[in-house]
Amino acid sequence: MTDFLVLIAVVFGAQVIWFGTGNVEVTMRADVRVTELSYWYFSTGLVLAWMMVLHLIDSRSHRVVGTGMDEYKRVVDASFRLFGFVAIFAFLSQVDVARGFLLISLPAGVVALVVERWMWRQWLIRKRRLGEFSARVLLVGSEQSVAHIASELARTPQAGYSVVGACVPTGRIADVIPGTTIPIMGNVNTIDRALRVTGADTVAVTSTDDLPASKVKQISWQLESGRQHLVLAPSIVDIAGPRLHTRPVAGLPLIHVETPRFSGGQRLVKRMVDITASAIGIALISPVLAFLAITVRLTSPGPVLFRQKRVGLRGREFTMLKFRSMVVNAEDILPSLLAENREVGNEVLFKMKNDPRVTPIGRIMRKFSLDELPQLFNVLAGSMSLVGPRPPLPSEVEQYADHVHRRFLAKPGITGLWQVSGRSTLSWEDSVRLDLSYVENWSLVGDVVILLRTAKAVFAPGETAV
Repeated sequence: MTDFLVLIAVVFGAQVIWFGTGNVEVTMRADVRVTELSYWYFSTGLVLAWMMVLHLIDSRSHRVVGTGMDEYKRVVDASFRLFGFVAIFAFLSQVDVARGFLLISLPAGVVALVVERWMWRQWLIRKRRLGEFSARVLLVGSEQSVAHIASELARTPQAGYSVVGACVPTGRIADVIPGTTIPIMGNVNTIDRALRVTGADTVAVTSTDDLPASKVKQISWQLESGRQHLVLAPSIVDIAGPRLHTRPVAGLPLIHVETPRFSGGQRLVKRMVDITASAIGIALISPVLAFLAITVRLTSPGPVLFRQKRVGLRGREFTMLKFRSMVVNAEDILPSLLAENREVGNEVLFKMKNDPRVTPIGRIMRKFSLDELPQLFNVLAGSMSLVGPRPPLPSEVEQYADHVHRRFLAKPGITGLWQVSGRSTLSWEDSVRLDLSYVENWSLVGDVVILLRTAKAVFAPGETAV
């Protein structure tokens, strides 16, 4: 209904803007015969056609609404396909449709639809965080895989999956999965009963190591068509959709995983965005930079900027800039602090609440991430990017496992996927996983989303790693 109301407002609004409120007509020529159709009828047909295309492309499917970019992509794709068809039809049929009217309707309609869908998504996310409008999921697999998938789903309640039970090989009824509160409803042979008891409408197979070859197919046969669903959670994780392709071969649904590619065109686009955005950003916030520099200088002895060696693209070291938020001898005090109790959850990155080395003005800057603003100069110079993996210290790199070095395939960023997904509350494994996921699945749209989430996080700040 809101799609319909938005399209009525946009299409008829564009008509009034372009033609006024008069009864202007579309001219249609067929050989020498000329007929005319009022734009009021044409606009009505355009709204109905737009609604039909949005429906045919499944932009309102419960599988795409509420999470990810697929919903927005479908809205944009459907809109451009419709207007492409209108343009081709008008050309072939010699229908004289005002170009200005179409040029106003298309972008305005796309923006209005995306904003409207985004507003509904915010409402849905709030509801899902309260446990409403979510699929009730029964997890099936080994205890380890069930615990892992459950923790990931619990971290993202906005995805709409609420775990209500699990079926594991041991089948210890009246017990729970270790480390969770998920009740064990039996083994893999009691899924039908577990569905009835829990009221689950989705079965998620988290691993197939302990399942017979035909068991997954039998599970799908047990589900009620149209009401219950089967989800397979493969062991390959953090692979973006464009890199996954399902290809049926001789009845086997083979999943093809493309290796990550880092083309010159992608690097060029990212660099041009970095240069443009950092230059504009520096120009716009130069009064803020000057104010912070003066404040740091006047409130504590020492230099305004803190310079530190970090490791960047291809493992090369560079000097990262920050506003100094600690006392001058912070590095000398660090060894004594390392002996104190750390926050639980990250064994590589040092982080500490109420760090005594932080100055009063530094604490305020850190709360709102203002100390990181000078890194815009690193971005402009080319040693950093706006979005990327966290720039590590050389001492941290010495502790890296071999696979972690893949994060050096991209420039480090002022912000990144790990910062907007939990910041210092993440474990080391989760931080690495998110950084590697970003490096291997980079996209410009993904960067924009991370920047928007970063802006939101600045207004709901938390502790950051140092």
